[in-house]
Amino acid sequence: MVSFEVIGNKEKAIAITESTGNKKKDKEQAKKICEKAKNVRSVLIKTSKRKGRLRKREYKLVLGNKDTEVLHKEHGYIIKVDPQVTYFSPRELTERQRIAEQVKKNEKVLVMFSGIGPFIIAIKKRQHSSSVYGIELNKKAHQYSLENIKLNRLTNVELIQGDVNKKVPLLKEKFDRIIMPLPKTANKFLNLAFSKIKKNGIIHYYTWGKKDEDANIKNVINAIAEQNKKKIRIIKIKRVLPYAPKIYKLAIDIKCLN
Repeated sequence: MVSFEVIGNKEKAIAITESTGNKKKDKEQAKKICEKAKNVRSVLIKTSKRKGRLRKREYKLVLGNKDTEVLHKEHGYIIKVDPQVTYFSPRELTERQRIAEQVKKNEKVLVMFSGIGPFIIAIKKRQHSSSVYGIELNKKAHQYSLENIKLNRLTNVELIQGDVNKKVPLLKEKFDRIIMPLPKTANKFLNLAFSKIKKNGIIHYYTWGKKDEDANIKNVINAIAEQNKKKIRIIKIKRVLPYAPKIYKLAIDIKCLN
């Protein structure tokens, strides 16, 4: 049986899996998933890679309810989402918690490409005194993030809908921590992050890379920092998730020294 991921809760969940390449086998596979995971009400198969500025993937419903909106539960909070509308990965739970645990009292945090708000919620649930800003291009994802903030009864959160390139320069604030969870093109936005990070602030930068590419990634980051007259120290490079054979989603923690 192929692997699948589940988004939702004990009452209602959806499963997402790869296609077998055969319609009949896809349906048989979906039935087996529902037999194994009793809370699954719908099974989706991926029909495209993530594409475009909104990181959307296309799916096909092969079994179950057409309503694929669910309330996903993790670490005591709720995330409302429909994966057919916007990006969300339950597999990144550990990474969200890793970042949330680092946020200190009264920190001011910016989440670029904030999506439906999972990083924001994880941070605010763990560090109530933090002030968190989120910027998201996808209008539907932004609406979900507004709902998710209300669902979790969070305060001191500023959500902005629009292009990071246009919205970040308008912010008067500088931040103790900036999170950049857009691995495909994050390097194009690192200039913006450097312009808004405080002295001794931390940037959590994400990219794709092979096991032996750490040196190249460091060189790219250092070159952009030098262009922005920033002194930095790369604290850590962490492999978050496998993306393709020998390619990983990488998290790079950057400390800005000036």
